[in-house]
Amino acid sequence: MIDASAKRDSVSADVAFSVPFVHRLRFTQDVFGDEQHVLAELTEPSETEPARVQFWVDANVAEAASTLVAGIRRFFTRFADRVVAAGEVQFVPGGEALKNDIHVLERVLRELHRAELDRRSYVVVVGGGAVLDTVGFAVALAHRGLRLIRLPTTTLAQADSGVGVKNGVNLYNTKNWLGTFAVPWGVINDTRLLETLSDRDFVAGFAEAVKVALLKDPELFEGLCRETAQIRSRDMAGCLPIIRRSAELHLEHITRGGDPFEMLEARPLDFGHWSAHKLEAMSRFSLRHGEAVAIGVAIDTAYSSLAMGLSRFDAGRVLDCLSRLGFALDHPQLGDAAQLLTGLEEFRQHLGGQLTLTMLEGIGRPLNIHEVDYSLLSQSIEQVREIGRTRLRQAR
Repeated sequence: MIDASAKRDSVSADVAFSVPFVHRLRFTQDVFGDEQHVLAELTEPSETEPARVQFWVDANVAEAASTLVAGIRRFFTRFADRVVAAGEVQFVPGGEALKNDIHVLERVLRELHRAELDRRSYVVVVGGGAVLDTVGFAVALAHRGLRLIRLPTTTLAQADSGVGVKNGVNLYNTKNWLGTFAVPWGVINDTRLLETLSDRDFVAGFAEAVKVALLKDPELFEGLCRETAQIRSRDMAGCLPIIRRSAELHLEHITRGGDPFEMLEARPLDFGHWSAHKLEAMSRFSLRHGEAVAIGVAIDTAYSSLAMGLSRFDAGRVLDCLSRLGFALDHPQLGDAAQLLTGLEEFRQHLGGQLTLTMLEGIGRPLNIHEVDYSLLSQSIEQVREIGRTRLRQAR
């Protein structure tokens, strides 16, 4: 029993407070060329000393961009009064396999410690989403958080994850099981860095643009449908406005949506992701994240049409847009619908509370649901598979 006198003497204090984060997003054409000052301006000297800066670079990007490391060295020479190198440029292999190797995370932490970086030091990470996630996670852990500046090198990271506040690695065969929320000190979306991408990876990033357009901007979705040929041919006149608008929509959601660290049950920006994350794991990460998201968006769009009131016409437009962008909507793992559907519970566990999925009533009209009709969801998966197979036959 609770002692009555102890109960009278107890004191409670529930005090709401906010932390004044600043999210700094920049757009450049050649950040290691004529626009190095943009990166320099994001660093603040520590009192009378130059800012200590360590670079981590995706090895695949460094190989594809032969002048990148030379550009980093010129940066330190040009702004010697403002920044000083904290050790040599560090390299890590790009790709999702990086997030599956916990020893890479340990190596990054060891190097941060060896360089004696502190909470007024900067880590600049240049690479795709997996590199940003892994290095960013280590940076968030060291001294409870160093200052991280991201330079995303993929369309996916520039349009979506690079602008976000998440870091993490995969563990126990679960996507992003280990991670943190941490607001980056700055993000620079640089056009020239996208030149290092393969055609496959270039297109893959536009799945996230389709996703955020369906949730928040019907006009952006219309633009995506019009520009599918330009995107596939890498015509930057058509691509860059879409990447930029997608980044701005993600930034607006994070900074003004009221739930940047996902404390609530809904995760609207994860439309289509319950199945995407599961498909990545089922394919042993041979599927690119963007490719899995395209399939996941297709599945949830089909379900929204069957169960949520989304018109068949609009659903058809979404699946047609994804197909014309070049996404293969069929994949062997879709044949194991029972295993794929276990991704629903994994998605719920990742956040906690009741299952909450975002679906569509219409283009730009999302709604949250807490229950699904498994029969209709299985039907949606099969519908997407059939559309994918039909598109493949037509392409032949």
